[in-house]
Amino acid sequence: MPPVMATLPAALLGPAAAGAPLLAWRIDAEPYAASWDSGIGAERFGGRWNPKGQRAVYCSLDPATCLVEAAVHRGFEVLDTRPHVLSCLRLLPRSATDAGVRVVLPDELPNPAWLHGGAPSAGQQRFGASLLAEHGVVVLPSAVSKCSWNLVFSPEAAAGRWQLLHQLRLVVDTRLSPPPAAPAG
Repeated sequence: MPPVMATLPAALLGPAAAGAPLLAWRIDAEPYAASWDSGIGAERFGGRWNPKGQRAVYCSLDPATCLVEAAVHRGFEVLDTRPHVLSCLRLLPRSATDAGVRVVLPDELPNPAWLHGGAPSAGQQRFGASLLAEHGVVVLPSAVSKCSWNLVFSPEAAAGRWQLLHQLRLVVDTRLSPPPAAPAG
């Protein structure tokens, strides 16, 4: 049985919700906070939904998913000991009746393994690249938080469709990076 996904934001629920805000969240190391929307990191290394050479900006639809997505790549110790910035952005609709975001449901993926950890396949990256080229902004299930959503956008294809609302210094609860346990005995 597939997981029950978190409810999508109202802005993605059809024309009746047109005008509702669509917020997304992203965490960057402090030195890269100013270039949060460049997609350079994904271009340089490739990502789950883009091959090397294609810019993509990875975000989550809620800050908690954003935190676990960042932690799976960096680790809680890095988030605890190096300054990071949490960015909140608003995606602007394409029109009054069209959010202009392609939502991909889990059963629409050609391979369910794409929603599990590990290195992405070339086919997965081509699939994502095609979606980004066609739609500019794509919402996909998180591979880290199985019931949550990520948002990925192409800085070129979605140019002018986002607005940075704020950037805050990331505060990570220190219990997520506890000291090592004392040796027994």
